[in-house]
Amino acid sequence: MSKKVDFYFDFASPNAYLSHKVMQSIKERTGAEVNYIPVLLGGIFKGTNNKPPMEQFFGVKNKNEYQNIEMQRFIDRHSLHSFKMNPHFPVISLQIIRGAIAAENDGYLEDYIDKVLVHMWEEPKKMDDPEVIHSAFEESGFDANKLMEQMQDPDVKAKLITNTEAAVERGVFGIPTFFVGDEMFFGKDKLWEVEELLND
Repeated sequence: MSKKVDFYFDFASPNAYLSHKVMQSIKERTGAEVNYIPVLLGGIFKGTNNKPPMEQFFGVKNKNEYQNIEMQRFIDRHSLHSFKMNPHFPVISLQIIRGAIAAENDGYLEDYIDKVLVHMWEEPKKMDDPEVIHSAFEESGFDANKLMEQMQDPDVKAKLITNTEAAVERGVFGIPTFFVGDEMFFGKDKLWEVEELLND
């Protein structure tokens, strides 16, 4: 079985943050390589006619409340207590996920993901405000001016669109989604199955 995980990723999802953190320990235990694929969650929703849980389950008595309980259980199970719900949620992630494409092109995608996730879900900021984004990039030690320029590059924009469309074609309908070989797993609660398959 392949020792590589394709991780379809967008900063907009708190579950992507939680999954990224757990994935670090899975990498250590299995020796697997994780291939982060930046995609736009909003584009996936549009391409699959899906909706975010808050909207999907709006009006369903007790459903979203239970989802919150399950999230807290996951946080406690994996000791992810640095997580804070972003008060600006939902944050439009278009600019910072374009930044991920630029960082990938320049060879520092995982470092970019690590540091931008802090600004989204540990020291949460309004990461769809260009001034806030620029300051966060500077704080993280990135070349903020270069990244802000790259986020408007037509090739970067096109790559994000291509990634997102290819994800939908592969079967992705939400974030986080993982593939081990041809086997697809959706959601942070399936990470144990990802690890199990990597150990086969």
